[in-house]
Amino acid sequence: MSFADLAHHVGRAFELVAMLVLVLAIIVAAAGAVATWRAAHDTQQAFRTVRRLLGGGLLIAVEVLVAADLVGTVAVEPTVQNVAVLGGIVLIRTFLSFSIETEIEGVVPWRRERRD
Repeated sequence: MSFADLAHHVGRAFELVAMLVLVLAIIVAAAGAVATWRAAHDTQQAFRTVRRLLGGGLLIAVEVLVAADLVGTVAVEPTVQNVAVLGGIVLIRTFLSFSIETEIEGVVPWRRERRD
């Protein structure tokens, strides 16, 4: 097995981990929402629980996918074009992470102190 084959398999393993994180996050978010709703009979609170738990899982999955892209793109064939594509993917996923975190927190990061 060559280094490129190993890097490809490691990248695929990271992608599998990201999928498992998403599935687990959906299950945990659904269970948390049901538990919150049963305890308080508050639909809004149950929705906030789903948003917080599922958003956290999404953030973790996006980070794992960035790692998969790093391994899969740079380790296998580090050409200028592949590194440029990787940079674009990382920028998009970073923006996605920022957007998800802002949605979970309800405020952009530089305004958190004012909210607290």
